[in-house]
Amino acid sequence: MAVSRHIERFHELPIHEFTPDDARPRPATGAVAWRLSLGYGSKQDFVQLWQSFLEKVDPAGVRAVVIGAWWQNDYTSVRTAVEAITAEARRLPALEALFLGEVTFDECEISWLEMDDVTPLLNAFPELRSLTVRGGMDLALEPVRHNRLTSLRFESGGLPATVVRAVAGSELPALERLDLWLGVDEYGGDANIDDLAPFLDGSRLPKLRHLGLANSELQDEIAAALAHAPVVARLESLDLSMGVLSDEGAAALLEGQPLTHLRALDLHHHYLSDAMQERLCESLPGVGIDLSEAEGDDMDDEDDRYVSVAE
Repeated sequence: MAVSRHIERFHELPIHEFTPDDARPRPATGAVAWRLSLGYGSKQDFVQLWQSFLEKVDPAGVRAVVIGAWWQNDYTSVRTAVEAITAEARRLPALEALFLGEVTFDECEISWLEMDDVTPLLNAFPELRSLTVRGGMDLALEPVRHNRLTSLRFESGGLPATVVRAVAGSELPALERLDLWLGVDEYGGDANIDDLAPFLDGSRLPKLRHLGLANSELQDEIAAALAHAPVVARLESLDLSMGVLSDEGAAALLEGQPLTHLRALDLHHHYLSDAMQERLCESLPGVGIDLSEAEGDDMDDEDDRYVSVAE
């Protein structure tokens, strides 16, 4: 599961944990992605940790930052962390990539993470190339224009429709990769197929080469919509993983427009029959298809099917 362990690389850089009192020599500022995280019961709050980081690491050379747990004891809103980061944006002119909420389920379940409006991050860092946000509770985004962003990723057990619509309404002319973990309605994932229409059309994202609409209760509907979506013809990779994809959705996908141009098709965590898995491989011989984590196709009750990441 993607949220079961900490990432080891981000923005093609190795992760290095920032520890204020570490006396060992630190790596070159731009050679790593700096991870800042509070341990349970930490004596510092996040603002103090952030200020210590800016004092002890030359912020002008920082290329990538990963924000882990931002609370000391009880879970708190990420707003304080967002405010602290954006307040010092001018000191981070080289920042290219930011991961907000790189937290495992052992630290906090993904749908318990208390999020906030992340629009200020995009407004404060016009040179940002990559933004990843994990968590959905109280998550907000306003439509923005950002000329440099090439990768946008929201990981959630329930992505609010308002956020999906805000992404759809944004002007992101450089965006090459878009990943949305849509999640389930029980945890706030209330987007419907109509909310996804702007991504399927693709006209607002002229450089998009990878599309991920994953971790969804609507995976069959999404697959059927993608079968005739204009955006697919120019994609290099497509991610429909982690959801409740069944033979119905896979058949619709195969019966639509050609997919043989794809480099990769990610369907892991699915409800496909063996016969359909074989059909996919035979129909798309040059495509790298991930069919791992087969959950079985023998569940008569669709309510028994589950997405990979919810709570």
